[in-house]
Amino acid sequence: MISNRAKKVDSSGIRKVFDLAAKLKSPINLSIGQPNFPAFDVVKQKAIEAINDNKSYYTPTQGNPELCEEISNRYRRNYNISNSKTFLTSGVSAGLFLSYSILLDPGDEVLIPDPFFCMYRDLAYMINAEPVYYDTYPDFIPKIENLESLVTARTKAIVINSPSNPTGYALNSKQLEDLMAFAKAKNLVVIYDEIYSEFVYDIDHVVPSFDNLIILNGFSKSAGVPGWRMAYVLAPEPFYSEMLKLQQYTFVCANSIGQNSLIAALDYDFSEHLASYKSKRDLIVEGLSGKYHFVAPGGAFYVFPEAPGGEANSFVEKCVENNLLVVPGNVFSTKDTHFRISFSASMETLEQGIEVLRKLV
Repeated sequence: MISNRAKKVDSSGIRKVFDLAAKLKSPINLSIGQPNFPAFDVVKQKAIEAINDNKSYYTPTQGNPELCEEISNRYRRNYNISNSKTFLTSGVSAGLFLSYSILLDPGDEVLIPDPFFCMYRDLAYMINAEPVYYDTYPDFIPKIENLESLVTARTKAIVINSPSNPTGYALNSKQLEDLMAFAKAKNLVVIYDEIYSEFVYDIDHVVPSFDNLIILNGFSKSAGVPGWRMAYVLAPEPFYSEMLKLQQYTFVCANSIGQNSLIAALDYDFSEHLASYKSKRDLIVEGLSGKYHFVAPGGAFYVFPEAPGGEANSFVEKCVENNLLVVPGNVFSTKDTHFRISFSASMETLEQGIEVLRKLV
């Protein structure tokens, strides 16, 4: 009775950790991939006003024109992206699903990084496409020589995620330029997931310039509203029109209250939050140094250390026995050698987690 498509998709390993957290008493939770600050007050107030003004009806499929225009203008000003149109959608996951749906037929291939955010793999399976992994270990930098041999006649797109979930690696401009040159030479569409673009600590965030570029971003992380499911897509024609057409019959439109309130988030000064997360990054790096082998994250709010003994699942079980929640690396990878720590927690929680991790090693 159940389709092969559904059987091929496993339940999210992150959700399994969430379920486990609910069973533990006051766990030290370094597993959660969401910001630990609430929605900005100005956004909350605009949401209240939108509710009171009865802005709860369907919006146009592409979303609030004022918000779309402002997002487009910012990318034009800041990154010289002028050949794309913007529409709003229900989270970056929806933008990814729509991107895959317009680009990939059954059996077509999409290149995804390893380690990867699990949706990159499983959404491909959901439309009967094939994810092909490009290995970025041990430094988490995509290497052109690893990509060359993977391209076949069925390869249609490449997913690039910067800053990365789960590794925290942030690509620099030269690395992105090399990847765009590779994509152009192989006639691939680039799907660029930059949902953590506000969380970059040591360099400026970079957006590539490329004709066949689909940009995915949103408000979940940077505005503290992951449960509002508000994201946006920038895409050139014909990708834009084809994605909108499919959105009509799937997600219909992004949530109307979010559309009418999150324009206030675009002018919010994020510097205080960024400084706070940089301090958390520095704390976790200092706390693990000399005890674990890892690449210091340049962005997002994750670090992806090697598991002592080389088996992440066994090590994570020991963490759980000590009331610490982290995520085994095989949730995000074909390998089970690393584990993900989220440092999107209070300083007190981070210090407790570091103490357990140092004791365990």
